[in-house]
Amino acid sequence: MEDLDVRIDAAMDELVDELARLVAIPSVSAPGFPAEEVRRSAETVAERFADAGAAETRLLEAPDMHPAVYAAFPGPPEAPTVLLYAHHDVQPPGPLEAWETPPFRATIRGGRIHGRGTADDKNGIVTHLGVVRAFGGHPPVTVKVLVEGEEEIGSPNLGRLLDDHGDLLAADVVVVADSANWRRGVPALTTSLRGLVDCLVEVRTLRAGIHSGLFGGPVPDALTVLVRLLASLHDEHGDVTVPGLVAGDADPLDLDEDELRAQAGTVAGLRLLGEGALTARLWRRPAASILAVDAPRTDEAINQLVPVARAKVSLRLAPGDDPDRAMESLVRHLEAATPWGAEVTVTPGARGRPFEAAPDGPGHRAFTAAMTAAYGTPPVEIGMGGSIPLVAALEEHLPAAEILLVGAADPTSNLHGPDESQDLEDLRRATLAEALALDALA
Repeated sequence: MEDLDVRIDAAMDELVDELARLVAIPSVSAPGFPAEEVRRSAETVAERFADAGAAETRLLEAPDMHPAVYAAFPGPPEAPTVLLYAHHDVQPPGPLEAWETPPFRATIRGGRIHGRGTADDKNGIVTHLGVVRAFGGHPPVTVKVLVEGEEEIGSPNLGRLLDDHGDLLAADVVVVADSANWRRGVPALTTSLRGLVDCLVEVRTLRAGIHSGLFGGPVPDALTVLVRLLASLHDEHGDVTVPGLVAGDADPLDLDEDELRAQAGTVAGLRLLGEGALTARLWRRPAASILAVDAPRTDEAINQLVPVARAKVSLRLAPGDDPDRAMESLVRHLEAATPWGAEVTVTPGARGRPFEAAPDGPGHRAFTAAMTAAYGTPPVEIGMGGSIPLVAALEEHLPAAEILLVGAADPTSNLHGPDESQDLEDLRRATLAEALALDALA
């Protein structure tokens, strides 16, 4: 450990520079942003791993797909193979005025590096890069690196990529560096993810808009119907009412309401939804959210009964639930709950399976010991309320591999928001932990 610690500590200034260089590339994969920037990001990542001593680097690409990066570092003949995953695409920056410093110019203040992608997920790239450099390009296990370019848009081509390059990416252990620590300085192993289904619901009450004064009262407008329909997704306590969904419990750990409110940035006086432990509500219970509504803008409103309104409904699924069955339950609930005989059309959308990690595999044991040594405290085993589609794809295409979810970010990193940031000391600790874990796996 001491030797690796010294090497990684000595390399931190260079690794921070690498992270700043990657942040400066606006690799937003969402539609409407320049695809050439995502390609430039991929090419830069490939160059960095080639410079670190990779025996092979290449871009993995196909038509209508942002490129991924593959790199290989052969280990001893009998050593296991570890696939290290991260992604180089990022979320759009959002309103620039919400950022204290420009999103694509990395800025260090207060021991943190700020900028879009610092925590999600270019820190993962730098962690993997620091590990292979610490071993001088010759790690004690065979290391394969996969850096995806479409994670932030739901990994739509990851299945195709794994179909085309399954043998190339085969591994005994997969380390997904796209999660987060429990708190700054407190490591975590993410052992479960919620799944996801979503749909578009449309309600119609009229063939066309009509005068609200002449017909308002007996004739309902579509927006009122939609509001009542969407309200049916929760009971008076805020628990999800869609029948037949799986719900479980979780260790409450030491998370309290004040900390959760601070992390989420809730307004004063806001009541939290649901009952039971906060960790269970975050990780192992279903959660319904309204992501968007199509309706007239308030500055465009006229005295008219709105004839049609639409909303996108998202439903997070607890580990152990089945997305196909959950989608059927959601559609049936929305159809049955539409009031006053309005027409309703529910169009199913995305589906993603939940994930539950193996409880005690060799990778889990190696990372538990390595994190304990690197951080000076054992990792907390946590769930994640979000969904990572690539994990389901990896489970399907690499069924024999043990999948581990780790990360250097923390709850104050503001993922997907303004002033996204990464704690620099935790970046160092995460890099050391991964290096120690690969040494243990050897």
